[in-house]
Amino acid sequence: MYDIIIIGAGVSGSASARELSRYKANICVVDKEEDVCSGTSKANSAIAHAGYDAEPGSLMAKLNVQGNEMMEALSKELDFPFKRIGSMVVCVHEEDIYKLEALLERGKKNGVKDLRIVDGKEAHELEPNLTEAVVAALYAPTAGIVCPFGMNIAYAENAAVNGVEFKLNTEVQNIRKTAGGYALETNNGVLEAKAVVNAAGVYADKFHNMVSEEKIHITPRRGDYCLLDKTAGQHVSHTIFPLPDNFGKGVLVTPTVHGNLLVGPTAIDIEDKDATATTQEGLDFLTNKAGEAVSNLPMRQVITSFAGLRAHEDHHEFIIGEVKDAKGFVDVAGIESPGLTSAPAIGKMVSGIVAEMMHLEEKIDFIPKRKGIVSLSELDREAQKKLIEEKPEYGNIICRCEMITEGEILDAIHRPLGARSLDGVKRRTRAGMGRCQAGFCSPRTMEILARELHVGLADITKCGGDSRLIVGTVKDEL
Repeated sequence: MYDIIIIGAGVSGSASARELSRYKANICVVDKEEDVCSGTSKANSAIAHAGYDAEPGSLMAKLNVQGNEMMEALSKELDFPFKRIGSMVVCVHEEDIYKLEALLERGKKNGVKDLRIVDGKEAHELEPNLTEAVVAALYAPTAGIVCPFGMNIAYAENAAVNGVEFKLNTEVQNIRKTAGGYALETNNGVLEAKAVVNAAGVYADKFHNMVSEEKIHITPRRGDYCLLDKTAGQHVSHTIFPLPDNFGKGVLVTPTVHGNLLVGPTAIDIEDKDATATTQEGLDFLTNKAGEAVSNLPMRQVITSFAGLRAHEDHHEFIIGEVKDAKGFVDVAGIESPGLTSAPAIGKMVSGIVAEMMHLEEKIDFIPKRKGIVSLSELDREAQKKLIEEKPEYGNIICRCEMITEGEILDAIHRPLGARSLDGVKRRTRAGMGRCQAGFCSPRTMEILARELHVGLADITKCGGDSRLIVGTVKDEL
């Protein structure tokens, strides 16, 4: 019997777990995937939104602005990449400037700081590669970019260090109310808890509807993206948005915290909650739409494309709170954009709700800080030399595109909630995220994983489950 079970190890579930780990409680996070950050949280725009887009007075607006304000201090405390680079919503028709003015007023009502409209001349001074058609822009200097993997993993690792148990590869198949709370029937047996936090992304409606007569509905909204090589990373220095429409903030162009350029997303409503395949139609749409705001986009430098699913609730609002007819069951549902930005505030809100509901007592030995993986390439020469002398594995380059060493991969495997797959290593170290997209480093990374996990090469997967790269009979060594 756990005090609290959290369904979902994405950024909302992991943030909630970390904040709840401040209290004396027996907490477990369950997720059907083999690693944390394997759903919506791993495939998004990686933006810390300023907060001018959401409806004033909505929970979405409130938590967006709060999360944005918390992000910088949190990134230092938990050691993940974040940069406050600012964003621009560009307008290409004089007759649409009133839409920028409406966003400006909305942003002011939401409490966004330093928002202003700039004319075409200043917009092009800020961003020389905007198209000539741009006549004005809403400039939001508080917007930023973040590493979504780094943030999610940092939350989860810190939660684990503070006593939260994680059960991965554990799929919740049914939930029953019991005299003491809830029984979660999973592929690995029955788990019981006094309280449940439902942070299951696109599946949050499924679990809510198992325990409540007041049904909710979530539509998976697919977003296709193109990631460009680091040689294109300086094409813009701010996040560039078009004017938003009914399907979201539109196709953006943004640098990433690691120096790439990101273009996307599309917004396509689908039924399949696991359909993350890109389409040629979607990628062609990205190229055409992004080119309306930013000129000379070097799309020949695309190194990969991917798609993510947003959990679009019918009323386009976050649903966070104890379910009226299901005592002890707390929803964290409908967490679409700006969910990543809002995650720090979501975690605080959820922990406050659960702590009050269960009369939890705060710990005196909570560990607030977490140190990430040391990146050799980011150190100066003297620091590199010293580290290699202490740990020779840091002198062995495994991923040449991103200059990732064996030492970094070993750290990724052996730290709390360590990597167990190629994607697990990739999200923690960036090994395989470069220009060759793991074409050269995969065999060596697999060998390290097999050696450190004491398994055969055929047991190493790309992302868990049946995603094996080697099939049939193989030798234990390459």
